[in-house]
Amino acid sequence: MTGARPYGERPGLVKARKRLGMSQEVAAEAVGVTPRTWGRWERGDQGIRPIYRMRLAAVFDVDPAEVERWVEGEALTPATELSPMTDFGRGSLAATVRAAEHLWRCDMDLSRRHILAALPFVPAALGEWLSAWTYDRASASVAHTGVGPSVGMGDVERIDEARQAFIRMDNQFGAGLIRPAVVDYLNTKVAPLLRGRYDERVGARLMTAAAGMTGLAGWTAFDLGLQGQAQYYYGQALQLAKGGDDPLTAAWVLTTMTHQATHMGHPRWAARLARASVDTGRRAQASPRAMARLRSREAWALALEVNLAETRDGHAVKHVERLLGEVERDYAQGPADRDPSWIAQFEATEPVAEAGIAWHLIGEHERGAACAESVIKQYTERRFRSAQFSRVSAAEAYLGMGELDRALHLARESIPMAKTLTSARPAERLRRFDTHLEPYADTIQVREFRDRVRQELAA
Repeated sequence: MTGARPYGERPGLVKARKRLGMSQEVAAEAVGVTPRTWGRWERGDQGIRPIYRMRLAAVFDVDPAEVERWVEGEALTPATELSPMTDFGRGSLAATVRAAEHLWRCDMDLSRRHILAALPFVPAALGEWLSAWTYDRASASVAHTGVGPSVGMGDVERIDEARQAFIRMDNQFGAGLIRPAVVDYLNTKVAPLLRGRYDERVGARLMTAAAGMTGLAGWTAFDLGLQGQAQYYYGQALQLAKGGDDPLTAAWVLTTMTHQATHMGHPRWAARLARASVDTGRRAQASPRAMARLRSREAWALALEVNLAETRDGHAVKHVERLLGEVERDYAQGPADRDPSWIAQFEATEPVAEAGIAWHLIGEHERGAACAESVIKQYTERRFRSAQFSRVSAAEAYLGMGELDRALHLARESIPMAKTLTSARPAERLRRFDTHLEPYADTIQVREFRDRVRQELAA
């Protein structure tokens, strides 16, 4: 019996790990055990306690029965889908930085990039990240004495400047143009700095800058329809903000995650994320315009919840209306010296455009259309994608009022923009609008519109 495995090798566990491009060390960190223990699990030298079986199911987003098959030594079934790790990089600051660099390298590696692109959006992961942000302790020190270059504030400022340049190009042309450059920048510029030498003050700012650029990489994945990959990046950005003990950056990441959850049709998760972002901003004494940004997304999330509910919740409607009033009042207070850098993107058109969506969702279609149409004229070529979205938002509101011809006119105007932008969301918005046309499917106007959409977007 010498040399026999007491539990038998576990190929399913090995395949689950490798499919995400994870090392044993990273997988062990995700579950909360040592790399030695993980290796013993895979070889079948050690049993797996029930608490860790539950964590395996959560980390890989599989049914607990699938984990039991791995434990018994059966291979991973071909149909199983794996998700982003829910606590990737939780723990020490060093672990967070290693996890971030691992993510960026995988995105640059052609043999691994497809794994990230295929990741599904996993709502359950949001709870883990919220818990980590809320309850995990920030690192005692962010200073680092690595073998890399000496890092100063000028290096950090260059990251922020690069991010602002990328954002301007994204607004004008869509994420497809800038995403490769953003990921390359993380790998070739940010990663070496994280491995360098810096004191507490520089380290905190460096973590914030890395969080901002990582969040932008998540945004570009979101804009291209890679929702699981975007979620993975957002979670990592939140961990980096935690590492830098920067609640205002974390509030921005949380409100961006709110946007994604709303887009994906998960209003309860969106509302939880929105509340967390507002609470974080309030505790950090965020400026009025920053709070307007956070409350605007909360109103949108709650409005979606109202829209999807089986019965109309009058109390929730009043809550949305109250939030929209607070957004308007907060934004009207004007800019402040303590505005965070991310508030620069929240121009005067944005609270109006998002209010229009919320009004429409709670059934106030006339107000929704008025908001959307008022900002279309104000968007310049710098916000080409936003103009397209507002046209579709106005079209949806007019459809809600039963004004089919006006709705179709606005939607037709948005088609050329959907073709021009290197972005997946404009075409997706048009297709979602198309689903609302079903009650009018037999009309000649709708048939002609649908034919044009198919032809134009296919081309």
